[in-house]
Amino acid sequence: MYELVLSVGEALAEPVSDALSDELGALAVSVEDADAGGDLERALFGEPGMAAPRGTWQHSTMRALFADEAQATDAATLLLAQAWVHGVHVQSLTPVPDADWVRVTQAQFAPVPVTDTFWIVPSWHPVPAHAERVIRVDPGLAFGTGTHPTTRMCLRWVANNARDWTRVLDYGCGSGILAIGAALHGAHSVDAVDIDPAAVESTLANARANSVSLRVGAPELARGPYDLVLANILAQPLKLLAPLLAGHLAPGASLVLAGILERQAAEMRGAYAPWCSIDVCDSQDGWILMSGAREANP
Repeated sequence: MYELVLSVGEALAEPVSDALSDELGALAVSVEDADAGGDLERALFGEPGMAAPRGTWQHSTMRALFADEAQATDAATLLLAQAWVHGVHVQSLTPVPDADWVRVTQAQFAPVPVTDTFWIVPSWHPVPAHAERVIRVDPGLAFGTGTHPTTRMCLRWVANNARDWTRVLDYGCGSGILAIGAALHGAHSVDAVDIDPAAVESTLANARANSVSLRVGAPELARGPYDLVLANILAQPLKLLAPLLAGHLAPGASLVLAGILERQAAEMRGAYAPWCSIDVCDSQDGWILMSGAREANP
C-alpha cells in the first residue's frame, strides 16, 4: 500500500476527502488538525448545549491509503487538476509496510484495571482470572474506553462507594462506561445522556454488550432527582452546568465530577458552593476527581 499525505485548507477538507474516497479509489482517508500541539490547535466540538464552532479545522493534514503507487499517483494528479481545488499541496507519497492492521490496532488496547477485581476489557481480550466485575468496551467514536485517568477515577469511585442507588445520572455519557459501571455496582435505574448522537448510539451498543439496562438519550431525558450524578466532561462546561447538575441531586445524593485539572479545583468549588460542598477525592497524572453530597433534609 501507499500513503498520500496532503495539506488542505478548511473550505476544501470535506470535498477533498469525499473525492479521495468516493471517486479516486482511496481505501481509507483520515483527517488530522495540522496545528495540533501548537497555539492554533482547535477543538471541533462545542460545549454541552452549544453548537460546534466549526465543522473542520483551519488547516488539515489528510492521509489517504491506496493499493499501490500508481493509484496513489493518479489520484494526486487527477485531484490537483480539478478547477475547484485551490491551496491543496502534496506533502508526501510513501510506501506503507504490509501489516495486519486490525491486530496492530487491537494490540494498543489491553485490559485496564480499575481496582484489583474490577476491569475494563476489550472484546477481543480474555477476562483476567481475578476479575469479579468486567466492562466490555471497544474503542469507537465516543469518548470513554477506560484508558484516560478521568474515566478510571470515576469508575474507581463508583466501585469503592457502591450501594443500591435507586437512580443514577451519567451526564455527558460518551461511550456509556460510567453508566454501565454504576449498573454493575448496584444501581437500579441509570439514565445516560449526551448531546452527541454518536455517543447515544455507542452507549446503547455498549449497554447491550454488557447486558445492562440503561435509559439513553439527549440531555432532556434527565428528569427529577437522582441518588448519584456523574459528569466526566471538562471544567468549563462543568461550571456552566453547575445549576443543572446540582438541581438533579436528591437530598443526601452524591455528585462526582471529572475532567478537571489540579489547578482548577478552587474555581470548581466556588461554582458548586451555592448547592453543595465538593472537594478533591482522587488524582492522577495532573487530573483530579471532585465529589460531594447535597445536604440531607433535617
